[in-house]
Amino acid sequence: MFGLGAGGIDAIITTLIGIGVVFLGGVAYVEWYNANVLDKIELAFAPGYNPALELANQPGRHGEVDEDGQRSYPKSNQHMKRKEQEILDSTMEGKEAGRYYLFVGPKGCGKTTMILDSMRKVNADGVTICDAHQDLEVFRLRLGKAINFEYYEDSQTGLFQRRDPREGGPRLDIERALNNLEKVAIRRATRTGRPLVFVINDIHLFNNDDNGKQLMVQLQQRAERWAESGVVTMVFNTDDFWPCTVLRQTANRMQTFSIKDLTPNEAFESLKRLRADSIGEEKLESDEILATAADVTGGRLSYISKLARSRDIMQQARKLKHVEKAWVLTNIGLIPDFDDDALDEQKWSSCSWLLLREFVRRRIAQEDAFKEKMGAQTSVRSLPMLSIPHHECRRIMTRADFLDGLDSLNIISIDTNHEVWLDSMVTLQAAREVILADGFETMLENVLNRIDEIEILQRTREITFSELKSGDRVRVTIDKAD
Repeated sequence: MFGLGAGGIDAIITTLIGIGVVFLGGVAYVEWYNANVLDKIELAFAPGYNPALELANQPGRHGEVDEDGQRSYPKSNQHMKRKEQEILDSTMEGKEAGRYYLFVGPKGCGKTTMILDSMRKVNADGVTICDAHQDLEVFRLRLGKAINFEYYEDSQTGLFQRRDPREGGPRLDIERALNNLEKVAIRRATRTGRPLVFVINDIHLFNNDDNGKQLMVQLQQRAERWAESGVVTMVFNTDDFWPCTVLRQTANRMQTFSIKDLTPNEAFESLKRLRADSIGEEKLESDEILATAADVTGGRLSYISKLARSRDIMQQARKLKHVEKAWVLTNIGLIPDFDDDALDEQKWSSCSWLLLREFVRRRIAQEDAFKEKMGAQTSVRSLPMLSIPHHECRRIMTRADFLDGLDSLNIISIDTNHEVWLDSMVTLQAAREVILADGFETMLENVLNRIDEIEILQRTREITFSELKSGDRVRVTIDKAD
């Protein structure tokens, strides 16, 4: 009809068959790949191997070497059980559906250790953990590693589509990963009757800006919806307080916990047990020495661990105070005769020392009241750390925007009840040494006066009139706009 011979018709038929085979093959490949993506994600929640847990299960065989060349004892495998451990254990076992959690506490108080201990008890069955990061691209990769998702970068579906799956940026990639995680969670919850547990560690590492807050809200929206349906229980963990203020604005099913340091008695018992595990019962120091060392730590688990592994426990305790004092002075040290270029920095420093001075004054008053009640020779080791309400700290500092900065520097910590604490007992002791030293009050007063002088100069304007002769007059009219 169209002048095609038998060969032309055969060619057309062959071409159509080839196109059909390619089309059907493409459809089959896409279906297989999408199913395989979900299977791989589900494999990330299978019991057994978990990258974070494997790293935690590989402690150093030898102790750390300090700057003096002394090698500490190997780290003990024992961990102090916290009261919050029970709720975490129950969560990892899938018994706490219907809510999600935010754990807030200062660095080194044992939040991540508790989470890993709970994961270890269930052999990471139905649990995975992901570390936060400031860079969204890095967090995207960590999220993919945690749930075993390659973001379609290992697929050949580009042969059958024109759009690049990654063209939307890391935020959309994270959303795609969460979409797939949701599909797996629904499928697994239907089969097992228990929710998955997804831990995001150190969310304070997200940038405290619009991008970081938007990402946090994006994750929280999933946490709310998953908690309502009971398919995934999310656990957030932060050292700083600002993520709590972001999440609280839209939280409905979130339960928050403030992780505190150990009590003095708990700190002593923990140090004694870890020290005995490191050096042996026969070499253990006296209870008086251990109590003095435990008092320095203030119940901070990271400090207790360092002291327990040290060759000289009292030397290590003195080093902790020296390092903390240097850290505080480096970040908020006062400069009495500073140049106007350092005005903002000295405003920050002077307001910070006003707050630290108030903490020290209240601590001294607390100790005096305790000794008056119990006797002058009574030890104050059993006294707990004191706190100041957040709104009162704002009045003491005369600034409302400096507290988050001190929290980020681990000089103070803020709990979920909006109570402000010095970050640790070591911080209190370091601040006390500085504040009670001769000349501190004079230096602080000089800095405050210098700030006032520079601000007055900056508000003062000098007007110079040229080409005036002796005896000339200038009439100046000041019009104050309403």
